Amino acid sequence: MNKKIAAVVLGAGALGAGPACAIEGNGLPIYPDGLENFMSGALPPPGVHLLMYGGAMRYDSVRDKNGDKLPIPDFQVDVAMVAPRLVWVTDQQVLGGQLAFHALAPLLTVKAQAAGQSQRRSGLGDVVFGPALGFHPSEKMHYVLGVDFVAPTGRYKVTDSANLGRNYWAIQPAAAFSYVQPSGINLDLKMMVDFNFRNSDTETRTGKAIHADYAVGWGFGNGLVLGVGGYAYQQIESDRGPAAGDSKARSFAIGPSLRYANDKGLLITAKYQQDLGVRGRPEGKQFFVKVAVPF
Repeated sequence: MNKKIAAVVLGAGALGAGPACAIEGNGLPIYPDGLENFMSGALPPPGVHLLMYGGAMRYDSVRDKNGDKLPIPDFQVDVAMVAPRLVWVTDQQVLGGQLAFHALAPLLTVKAQAAGQSQRRSGLGDVVFGPALGFHPSEKMHYVLGVDFVAPTGRYKVTDSANLGRNYWAIQPAAAFSYVQPSGINLDLKMMVDFNFRNSDTETRTGKAIHADYAVGWGFGNGLVLGVGGYAYQQIESDRGPAAGDSKARSFAIGPSLRYANDKGLLITAKYQQDLGVRGRPEGKQFFVKVAVPF
């Protein structure tokens, strides 16, 4: 990353909406890391389901490849997100799993400031859609295998400091696992791989990355689970092109996490996380909420 940079460009992420720097690779990835929480691998029963994601993200520093803070005056990026996600679980069985489809339309408000300059944008981010297969090996164990496609529908302009999209397609295979019980330990892990296409405006392709959201908690028998959650991210391929970063980004986060569910189908999860061990990307903190509404 160029240490003279004075602004960042933001975008939207897969299976939700999240920020991403246009400084390819040394910004933030296309997926808002840590978005998922408890129950990420448990597909609901056949029918149409509405999930609502909400989030507030703040980034107040940029770390270089050694983890040192870059001297960018007054750097701060704030992202507010509301993202409705429609999930259709069919009665069709494929390879022993429930066939499902989903689509998500993130609505973002992004404010970026640095070196005395600022910009604010609001609107639709990059739309996400894809198929999935859900499996239920036991009453406690569940997992989902799927592929998400990220379409560049969000507003993007190279000279803007607060974009709503990334200006390129991405494909993201994902596998999510949930171990669920009313009382006792609850475990969740969602693993993803990012395959990014070229940004035609910057002539740059962000390198592939592997990352995972996690949650570990204890169920109290009344629908409440308390624990910790976060994410781990590692870029495994260097960027290619004129706007490529000078390192492979990595990061880790942890913070308190909770889940509440009742027998009527209502599900609420919440998580606050702090970035740690950041290399080659912005550093900050995030708060995410997910609500599943039965109808």
